[in-house]
Amino acid sequence: MTTQKKEKLFSKQWIKAYALILIGSFLFAAGDVMFVNPYRLAPGGTYGLANVFNTLWPWKISYYAFCMDIPLLLIGTWILGPKFGIKTVVSTFLILGFVWILETTWGYAPVIHDGFIENPVAGGLNFVPDYFLNTLIAGLIYGLAIGMIFKSGATSGGSDIIAMILNKYTKISLGTLVLVVDSTITLTTLFAFGQFRLPIYSILLIVIESKIIDMVIDGIKTYKTLFIVSDKYDDVRNAILNDLNRGGTCINCMGMYQGTERKIIYTTVSRTEFVKLKEGIKSIDPDAFINVVDSSEILGKGFKEIQAN
Repeated sequence: MTTQKKEKLFSKQWIKAYALILIGSFLFAAGDVMFVNPYRLAPGGTYGLANVFNTLWPWKISYYAFCMDIPLLLIGTWILGPKFGIKTVVSTFLILGFVWILETTWGYAPVIHDGFIENPVAGGLNFVPDYFLNTLIAGLIYGLAIGMIFKSGATSGGSDIIAMILNKYTKISLGTLVLVVDSTITLTTLFAFGQFRLPIYSILLIVIESKIIDMVIDGIKTYKTLFIVSDKYDDVRNAILNDLNRGGTCINCMGMYQGTERKIIYTTVSRTEFVKLKEGIKSIDPDAFINVVDSSEILGKGFKEIQAN
């Protein structure tokens, strides 16, 4: 059993999912080429690293990203199994294509600036940057783009695959590893360009992006606590254990109306896992009852370590 959404080809759900991927991929490419790259920002991910390489050694961003994303997809599939799905593959190639088109036609000129000044030494024009406004707009575009891709049922791939591989062998939480990987990529701007403000603005971009992602997929809180009642208990249980690699608790109970003995599944998942699980349960048992509770903090194994104040 899988929690990936299985839309019928050219159905309303299929068209909606791939429309989200198409629009989200274009927005991501536009945000990267027009807002992130001109300001030498690197908000994590393979494209953050590609932007640094593009500035140091001029070669198209899409070429650098291709050299990282495709091997990561292959290695991730080999080590982790085919967890990513066709939507992630489609999104990966769409972003690559849109980035290539934009950097070929638009170039790397910034959209937001305070004007242009001539550079008599190097020749050409240098723009007067507006770092804060550019970071704000870039965060909004990135968040909207990635949120739409997540909402379609795809995953971001890229550097997240590195975190997933490290998680398999180190047992460090996935959230911690994602933070470490993206922070390391962000800090490359400091060593590459020697400007403290670049990693600071990159981190600010990541914060804005994460908030917008939450809003797009309708998950203001980081975690979702679920109470699930289904006649197909075993299938739902297998989806949680095998597809999400999450645990839960089974509560024996009795229905009030008919007095029938039932089982309630109590589990907590991340926002992206909730999107996948909800679609999976819909395909398993459309008549299932799911109570969703926003959880601001989850402590214990698999989540945040319990610490004394």
